[in-house]
Amino acid sequence: MLKFFIVGALGVTAAIVALAASLGGPAWWVLLVLVLGLFGLAVWDAFQRKHSILRNYPVLGHLRFLMEDIRPELQQYFIERNYDGRPYDRDIRSLIYERAKDIAGEQAFGTERDVYEPGYEYLVHSTAPLDPPKDLPRVLVGGPDCAKPYPMALLNVSAMSFGALSANAIRALNRGAALGGFAHDTGEGGLSPYHQEHGGDLVWEIGSGYFSTRTKDGDFDRGEFASKASSDQVKMVSLKLSQGAKPGIGGVLPAAKVSAEIARIREVPQGEKCVSPSAHKVFRTPVELIEFIAEMRDLSGGKPAGFKLCVGSRVDVLAMCKAMIEVGTTPDFIIVDGAEGGTAAAPLEYEDHMGMPLTEGLMLVHNALVGAGLRDRVRIGASGKVAAGNDIVKRLIQGADYTNSARAMMMAVGCIQAQLCHTDKCPVGVATQDPRRGHALDVEDKSQRVMHYQQGTVEEAVKMMASMGAHDPRQLSPTQLRKVINPWETRSYAELFEWLAPGQLVAEPPQSWAADWAAADPSAFRPSLSSPRS
Repeated sequence: MLKFFIVGALGVTAAIVALAASLGGPAWWVLLVLVLGLFGLAVWDAFQRKHSILRNYPVLGHLRFLMEDIRPELQQYFIERNYDGRPYDRDIRSLIYERAKDIAGEQAFGTERDVYEPGYEYLVHSTAPLDPPKDLPRVLVGGPDCAKPYPMALLNVSAMSFGALSANAIRALNRGAALGGFAHDTGEGGLSPYHQEHGGDLVWEIGSGYFSTRTKDGDFDRGEFASKASSDQVKMVSLKLSQGAKPGIGGVLPAAKVSAEIARIREVPQGEKCVSPSAHKVFRTPVELIEFIAEMRDLSGGKPAGFKLCVGSRVDVLAMCKAMIEVGTTPDFIIVDGAEGGTAAAPLEYEDHMGMPLTEGLMLVHNALVGAGLRDRVRIGASGKVAAGNDIVKRLIQGADYTNSARAMMMAVGCIQAQLCHTDKCPVGVATQDPRRGHALDVEDKSQRVMHYQQGTVEEAVKMMASMGAHDPRQLSPTQLRKVINPWETRSYAELFEWLAPGQLVAEPPQSWAADWAAADPSAFRPSLSSPRS
């Protein structure tokens, strides 16, 4: 077959060359070069051994790879409907872009969503709505052991590291936070100069690699941490236990990406693979975790200290609550990350099949703290696909005190959901370390967009709460969030889920929680294999 193909190709080439010769002039040379190029490609395709489709269909087989390359763009811009794209649909992307540009963002002719589809959720408005308050509500983060509580906005920049994002993206996010008066989480990649350049309030996140505060052996450096945490710009300190995109594993930055700058900021050797371990060295048990959080608070000079996690086991969360009771102190905050979160590159199996979604994880942590009699001492942040005002209100009803957003903030900076973050080829300079690509992002313009997006979204959330008859998040109730079960039935979150009373676990746990509460051990992270809910 290959012999006939080559003979046929030579015959066709000869015929085209003869035709080109009859044309004369420059066209002859252009056509000749094109034909010879295609013939050479066909011969190469026929003899190469990597792609079977090219051996069977020389030249034409390349169309398959071309269509595969442009499939995401065709899907996003021409095929998907306004409301069914993933991870963020076009309606939400458009809302973020318009709000970031300070455009009204109204929509005409009613909703395109099927309001009777099972799983559809809606908020319950009041017949006597209120006027929105003039001052946007804030949440004071800091328990009884905290000397410097921080007034947190209802929406803040979630954890994204320098290294994952470009220098200009970090600059724009922090300048936007400074302009709008909200907090910016550094992510676990270290306290970079780009986080500090514009003076926006920081939540300094420490991961298992202890970047920017590590010894040469990779251990936590208490002296360096105390020195850096004393900065006025650092308002809170956070220990990352896990994240929604890849709970249970650490991260690896390939040696080729560990530039001199990254090495200096993370305090790792240049040109060597940079590894974040799966587990922390500073604790092994729930008691040690709570003791270390208290130590972080002391080292920071009394600033709010807490941790972030994607919830896995109810038993482990209850073990942490028991440890708080035993040690006699609590974190000032807990950030619950949902499994649907995902600015970090992660294995598909982890992104799709590991970790608890935010709704379940958030309500679990809230109820565990309430049942243990600790909820009034601990603030809860919610992180995972928070993009619009209704997302904020929904998470407040489910138990959060405030919310964080990562991907929506990236879109406010200019992200177009190309989903090339892990390739270093971000087309808009957000998720890249390529200086040329990063330079395309204008810090002054994009910081204004971050500020407008956050302000507009919080204002819309507060307006929605007023429509529900509430001036303050604490006035919201699970009865005000309803879910469609089937086309003939809707039920409220108060009916669908169990809500514990303050101290109920300590006094007399309900049957549905009793086995997990009994299995929870403050001296070990040890999920109960016998409990169906653990």
